[in-house]
Amino acid sequence: MENVIIREIRKEDNPQVARVIRQVLEDLGVPKVGTAYEDPSLDNMYEHYDKPKATYFVIEENGSILGCAGVAQLDNYKGNVCELQKMYFLQEARGKGVGHKMINVCLDKAKEYGFDACYLETMPYMDAAQKLYKKMGFEYIDARMGDTGHYSCPVFMLKTL
Repeated sequence: MENVIIREIRKEDNPQVARVIRQVLEDLGVPKVGTAYEDPSLDNMYEHYDKPKATYFVIEENGSILGCAGVAQLDNYKGNVCELQKMYFLQEARGKGVGHKMINVCLDKAKEYGFDACYLETMPYMDAAQKLYKKMGFEYIDARMGDTGHYSCPVFMLKTL
């Protein structure tokens, strides 16, 4: 993975990003209801993140998008908290350190935006992801924050920035 770059999403990336996210969710057996799979924003990620204090990144290798993640204000939450959103990597990108790099890029952007903390939701069986989140300083919390609409994701984590 020596030709890998992390960059902000471009409008022309939309179809490839939607394909990557849906592919990963299918590979992992994630429910299609109450998760990112049914988010209306999936096909228009560039436009969805084209707002203040929000950025979506892609991992690209030789013109192909292998993964993606973003940060934005946590939906339906009054505090100064962002959410690490829609972080997914195709099988060939997993276990190679790109997740670690991507989280650092996202957290750096969240700090630049002045957020106090970063929240995320995940699935209980996503062990590798949770291990990475813990390594990056996220801690389990008991209750959901805000309302992302992802009622099928029962694991909540938070990191103070």
